[in-house]
Formats: sequence, C-alpha cells, structure tokens
Amino acid sequence: MALDGIRMPDGCYADGTWELKMHVTDLHRDVSLRVTGEIHVGGVMLKLAEKLDVKKDWSDHALWWEKKKTWLLKTHWTLDKYGIQADARLLFTPQHKLLRLQLPNMKHMKVKVNFSDRVFKAVSDICKTFSKSDKPCGDTFFICIYSSPGLYSKTMTPTYDSRDGSPLSPTTAWFGDSPLSEGNPSILAVSQPISSPDILAKLYKPQSLLDKAKINQGWMDSSRSLMEQDVKENEVLLLRFKYHSFFDLNPKYDAIRVNQLYEQAKWAILLEEIECTEEEMMMFAALQYHINKLSIMSSDNHMNNSEKEVDEVDAALSDLEITLEGGKTSNTLGDITSIPELADYVKVFKPKKLTLKGYKQYWCTFKDITISCYKSKEEAHGTPSLQMNLRGCEVTPDVNISAQKFNIKLLIPVADGMNEIWLRCDAEKQYAHWMAACRLASKGKTMADSSYNLEVHNILSFLKMQHMNPDPQFIAEPAVTNDINSECLVSPRYLKKYKNKQISARILEAHQNVAQMSLIEAKMRFIQAWQSLPEFGITHFLAKFQGGKRDELIGITYNRLIRMDANTGDAIKTWRFANMKQWNVNWEIKMVTVEFADEPSLAFICAEVDCKVVHEFIGGYIFLSTRAKDQNESLDEEMFYKLTRVRD
Repeated sequence: MALDGIRMPDGCYADGTWELKMHVTDLHRDVSLRVTGEIHVGGVMLKLAEKLDVKKDWSDHALWWEKKKTWLLKTHWTLDKYGIQADARLLFTPQHKLLRLQLPNMKHMKVKVNFSDRVFKAVSDICKTFSKSDKPCGDTFFICIYSSPGLYSKTMTPTYDSRDGSPLSPTTAWFGDSPLSEGNPSILAVSQPISSPDILAKLYKPQSLLDKAKINQGWMDSSRSLMEQDVKENEVLLLRFKYHSFFDLNPKYDAIRVNQLYEQAKWAILLEEIECTEEEMMMFAALQYHINKLSIMSSDNHMNNSEKEVDEVDAALSDLEITLEGGKTSNTLGDITSIPELADYVKVFKPKKLTLKGYKQYWCTFKDITISCYKSKEEAHGTPSLQMNLRGCEVTPDVNISAQKFNIKLLIPVADGMNEIWLRCDAEKQYAHWMAACRLASKGKTMADSSYNLEVHNILSFLKMQHMNPDPQFIAEPAVTNDINSECLVSPRYLKKYKNKQISARILEAHQNVAQMSLIEAKMRFIQAWQSLPEFGITHFLAKFQGGKRDELIGITYNRLIRMDANTGDAIKTWRFANMKQWNVNWEIKMVTVEFADEPSLAFICAEVDCKVVHEFIGGYIFLSTRAKDQNESLDEEMFYKLTRVRD
C-alpha cells in the first residue's frame, strides 16, 4: 500500500490510478480526481460533484474534451473507451448556454440553446420555441450562419435583451424581461419598418457574384454541435432560411414564418443580394410602404384581430400558398384526356457571335414540353424550321413593363453545354401563358399539370403590380409623402440615380396597385414576387470544374445544379436532381462528384469553402424533396443526417 502514492514517469500511480484534470466553468475552479481508465463517465461526474461539495443542480452539466472537441455524453462509456488519459483536460460545463441571434428581420434576441445537440436539433428546438408549438418548421427551417468579420455589421446593438440569472430549462428565448416561452411570441409576426438609412449603410452589400459566394462560406455543419464548431457562449450568429423551398406556407397558421420570410426577402433586395429591375424595385418598395403603414396602424389590435383578418382573405390567398413546386393542387380536374397546347406568332432570336441579326417571327406551337417553330401558320403541318425540347432548360424572364418588352430567355441543354434561345411575346397575356408553359416544361411537366393555371395567374399578378398609375388624383400632397422615407425602401443604387422626391412619387404610383391588400396578403405577394426573380434560390459557391482552367461558380437550387461564369453569372450547363443517380465527396481533395442517369458525370473541387457545406446543400434539397405534403409530419432527423453528414 505504501507504493500507492508513488507516481510513475507516465503520470500514473503505482496502483494504476492517475490524475484527471478538470475545470468547472460555473465556479472558475480547477479540480483533479484520482481515476482509472475503467471508470465510466457518469462515475467521474458523480465523484466530481461530491468533491466540489456545492449545493447546486448539476443535471444540465456534462464533460467536454477540449483537445478533441468532443462531448462525453455517453455516460456509460469508460475513460479508456473514449481514449482519455492523464494528459487530457476536461471541462465540466452546462450544456444549455446563451446565444445572441440575429433574426431575418435584423433584430437581435438572446436564446438559451443546447450546445451539445447537433445544430439541426438545436435549430428545430429554437423554431418550436418561437412558434410555441411542436409543429415542425416545414422544409424551410432556420439554420445558423457565422457573423463573419467584414461581412456583417458588428455595431448593431441588440433590440431584444435578456433577463440574467434565468433558470435552466429547455431552449428558451427572451424579449425584454420575459422569457419568450412564457410571453407572446407573436411579436415575431410583426414587421417593423427600417427607422433610418444609416442602418442600411452599415450593412455589408455584395458587389459581385464572388462576394455572394464568400457569404455562403459561413453556413454551419448541421450534423455537429455548436461547441464542436467553436461557437462560444453569447456569440452572435445569424439565423436565416437556408433552403429556398417553402413547404405548405399557410398564412393562417404560419404568421411568424411568413413575416420572417418577408423580412429575409426584403433585406436581400435592399442589400442587393439578389438582382431586380427598376420597375420591380419600385413594386417591392410600394409593398414595403403598404406593409409598414398597416403594421403601424394595427400595432395595438392586429394580433387580436389577425385570425378574423386571415379568414376574410382566405379566398384571395388560396392561390398564394407556396409549396415545394411553387404551386397548389387545383380542385378542378379539368379535361384529363388531352394535354393543352399553345399556338401563336412568337418572335425568336438565336444569339450568335459576330451577328447583328434580330428577332425573326415564327408560328410557334407548344406541345407537351416541346416548342416547334414554323415560317407560317400554313406550314404548321410540315417539318418545323426549329424545334426545342425544354426538359432541363433554364428559363429566365427579361421584362420591362413601360417599354412593353416581354422576353423569355431559354438555355437548353445540349451535349457540349447550353444553347441560348430568346422568345419575344407581344403582350402580357401571351407572355404569361408561354412563360408558365416554359417553366413547367423545364421540370418535365406539361400544361396539363394542375399548377399551370395558377402559374399563369401568378405571372399576371406579378406584372400587374409593376404597372404605374400616373393619374392626377393619386398625386399626394407633400405633407403626405413625408412618411414614405424612400431612403429605406429602395436599394442604394437607385438613391444614387434619382432624387428622393422622384423615388417617393414612383412609390406612390406603384402603391395604387397594392393599396387594397390586407397585411398578410401584401407579405405573401412580396414573397411570391421575390420567388419570381431570376436569381431567386440560387446559392453560389466558388469551384473549379474537372477539365476547367479557371475558377467558376456552382449554383445550387432546390431542383438543380448550375455551372456558371464567375464574372457574368451566365449559366454554362445545368443538371437536374431528378436525373441524378448519386453523389460522392472525396474529403481529402475537396472534390464533389455527381453521377447522372443519361449524361456524363460532374466533378468539381470546392474553392474557399469546406465541401461539407456544398454536400449539405445538395443532401438537404434531396431530403426536402422526399417529404410528403403533410403538415403534421415531423422532421426525420436520421434521414437528414444520412443525406448530409460526413461519412465515417
């Protein structure tokens, strides 16, 4: 027994025990315990609590191994099984810690969240806290992104503060002095106008596609915990909708989600994270102005009357429900024995290098997913001069209402890239029908699909909101225009181009198209218009493609991958997820390889970003596409991890 206290060169004692060093974060105290490798983690924590001899509830505490960045959560495992030896230093620390989160509306709040849970689970708990329900957040859930230095302002002070010394509990958030779980989370459904243009000036604005790609470096790994990713207590993280695939967005039950989506869309437009035309900008500004007015007017009683209001506009909003495919199944089956067709004179243009030729008019027929072009209507039964199969193509609008320009840009996949074709329509109605048909055909769907009529209606509504109304009766008095605050409603480029009075006048004109909308309908229209922008839903990453000589961009959307020119943003090649067999990642060289059913495989190396981020975007969208359209369906965490985590 006399040898028990003799310490050997390896740090162990003669009796086989050794000293395990631990730091108790709550007490700022270092503690050592004599242990053996055969003791289980639960036994270590019990011995530690006894030695501390402090009356305290330690139930939320766990051991954290700093060197390995690992939580020791399997309390039945022994120290030997974890590989812990005498040189290890452990932290005995609470699992629930405070985070400062910046919401999509740019407001800050403090949330108590489990730092030992995987980010996917932690974010799900945060969403449940916000909604005060166990309903999953749909397929567009919140995910954290780092507030990287130089990208987002660090000078903004929290709008929502916390109460210190709060009791430990599951995920809890605070507004003011009241825990959100005990208070009124409906405050998250209220839009707050931007108070000063200085706020816009302080925030980072991407100047190029490369800047947009850099922002996407910060997405966190959903299959690892916050602690494993070096997140510290009270650190500021951004909370954003990561996947642009909105599942069963119902304004009657999802007021918080609708408002936060509206806010994310609003800031994306104001900070020029997504491009839009001048007419579209004035339309967005008019919707903002309308929403701000209604939010201020109803700040006292809107929450009490919101259900009544939603009931009144249910019919108007039925066509605005946004699902994975962007549409809603119609109650009318229609004629299922035939597929609708389009036939009309359309101007067609095939851009070629060193050519000045313009559009040429053809008699065009749109059958199934194919457009056939003939020199005249009389030749429509013969061989077409030009024929285009639109499956897998890129469809981009090019519209200017005031100039009566209604163009559709098509990039059609071919063996060596994409063929570019432009269609020019004569009027809004023709454009809406042909654009809707092109969008469906790109997904392999025909005009017999139940979403076709809804798509046409949405396009026409989007165009209608951009109309100007230069009627003298709508010219406001100068005193009335003072509340417009145009500097907070449009992006900086238009403030440089026009005077405030000019912008205010145009906003008032555009406002007449939306003035009769209710608050929730205006927000839904804003979200729908955001979705209609050509760049919507494309997440950019810098990549080097196999066989390529320079860096390019890989764009990821809910249904496809896009190879893009890094300078112009032009699509070089598109691959649909529906045609994908599998994808693999070589973690050592950061190469992603994607195999397809009927075309060559795609391979690219991720530049300036961990390929885990790209891998998770692909897997995440595949995960969302497998979900049934059932609002009561819970999120299948294990399936998400199977599709997105790093393979061991």
